[in-house]
Amino acid sequence: MVKACAEHQLAMVPQGGNTGLVGGGVPRMGRREVVVSLSRMNRVLDVDGANSTITVEAGCTLAAVQAAAHDVDRLFPLSLASEGTCQIGGNLACNAGGVQVLRYGNMRELTLGIEAVLPDGRVWNGLRGLRKDNTGYDLKQLFIGSEGTLGIITAAVLKLLPMPRSRAVAWVALASPVAAIALLGLMRARAAERLSAFEVIGEAAFDLVVQHMPGVFSPLAERAPWYALIELGDSDPAGGVKVLLEDILGSHLRSV
Repeated sequence: MVKACAEHQLAMVPQGGNTGLVGGGVPRMGRREVVVSLSRMNRVLDVDGANSTITVEAGCTLAAVQAAAHDVDRLFPLSLASEGTCQIGGNLACNAGGVQVLRYGNMRELTLGIEAVLPDGRVWNGLRGLRKDNTGYDLKQLFIGSEGTLGIITAAVLKLLPMPRSRAVAWVALASPVAAIALLGLMRARAAERLSAFEVIGEAAFDLVVQHMPGVFSPLAERAPWYALIELGDSDPAGGVKVLLEDILGSHLRSV
């Protein structure tokens, strides 16, 4: 199909779950453009528990990949609000980060190989699960984050991680973004790799969530101009992340 479009000089717009906000998957009004939907290419091709990898087609939803990883007691750590409908091809095309990017990185860090269709219709197969790969150019990185401008990603080999066995979460009131940065620095220094998420939320945004989502309420008695949602995780069931989180927040409160 890509080869036919190239021969007839038709522009193509690759489209995943269509949840992005930058317009990369939306055709322009009045132009001769063909939308290329990947939604039916949604198979999980392979799950390698020994190598902790999963190979999937680009139309797989993020939630489906998470579920397939969970079935072999592994974690695919990318997590987004739209994970039930967004697709892996789109996650790769925009180099998605999600709420656990502090610990696990963007899609660049979570991808070992991809398959892509080039603008002339040729298929480039880079579906390798090799972790120590120093053989020349890392061509997959050209496609990750390119928003479909260099080719259409059709499949990928993704990294899986150990499943967390213990978690601790805190909702913290803050006076300013400067205070949030100071707390983040302390969390990184004390919790290190166990810091999974640190999301800063303004008062106005949080008020909208409380207003429009049934059953959501503020856990704090007093309002604050800023908040932070913090999560620690450990693969050890007795990792002590709850005690660690309480200790870090206690020391932070004593210092302000």
